[in-house]
Amino acid sequence: MSLEYQSKLNQLLVLGKKNGLFFSDWLRKNGYSDQLIRKYRQSGWLATLDKGVMYRTGDSLSSFAALSCYNEQLNKKARVAAHSALELFGFNHYVPMGKPLLMVAYHSSNIPKWMTSDSFDKKFKPFSTKMIDVPQTSTVQIEGVDVLVSSPEQAFMECLLLAPEQYNYMDLYYVMEQLTSLRADVVQTLLENIKNQRVKRVFLYMAKKAGHYWFDMLNPDKINLGTSKQQLAENGIYIKKYRITIPKELNDYEKYIKKTSSPFDTHYAVSLSYQRFCS
Repeated sequence: MSLEYQSKLNQLLVLGKKNGLFFSDWLRKNGYSDQLIRKYRQSGWLATLDKGVMYRTGDSLSSFAALSCYNEQLNKKARVAAHSALELFGFNHYVPMGKPLLMVAYHSSNIPKWMTSDSFDKKFKPFSTKMIDVPQTSTVQIEGVDVLVSSPEQAFMECLLLAPEQYNYMDLYYVMEQLTSLRADVVQTLLENIKNQRVKRVFLYMAKKAGHYWFDMLNPDKINLGTSKQQLAENGIYIKKYRITIPKELNDYEKYIKKTSSPFDTHYAVSLSYQRFCS
């Protein structure tokens, strides 16, 4: 074993994140030739996940570590989003059945193939969005790595963007009821800049219905809601203020809750709702 081989290998093992990934473009920029990378694979130090994507042999791949490596090594901005981001900030308390999903948002429509692998501890669910030009994000340390995450305010709007295909409006309103601590200034900035009228209208309708204190701090005069009517459900209820037709059960949500006969029934109903929400 050559001195260069051993020295570069030791450096690689120190630089790499445990249970994370190595991308060939990053390796080349850091002085690892294709020949040297091939030797590491042949000797069993590195295993191939996809073309140009490797990991340390024997590692149990972490979705958070992989996402962190992807952003740092390739200068990307993929972020944990939608309900996955809300969970990281302490919202939602029910664990779905099966392998958990990790919602990941992109500005680009080119989803990396390695995310389709079933080798991670979570199932990646990437989606492309240009809903807002300057996303409201923060870097959060999870499992020892830095991960880019949508703000809670933006994360809920991302859920609305993906409804009703990914999320049910009724389920999302249950989540909205939990969002008592959203920041009015962040909400205002997002609502002024988001390009999707449906998301803005449904967000405002749900926030008002939930009665959150921060809703009264918003300036609706600065929020462009457009003029066209939008139908979110067949045979629904038309909300004139926001020019949307919503599902009847969402409009009658309070009646639905009152029908539950005990705390157990309420807990059970919400548990089933949340399982649908994350499936």
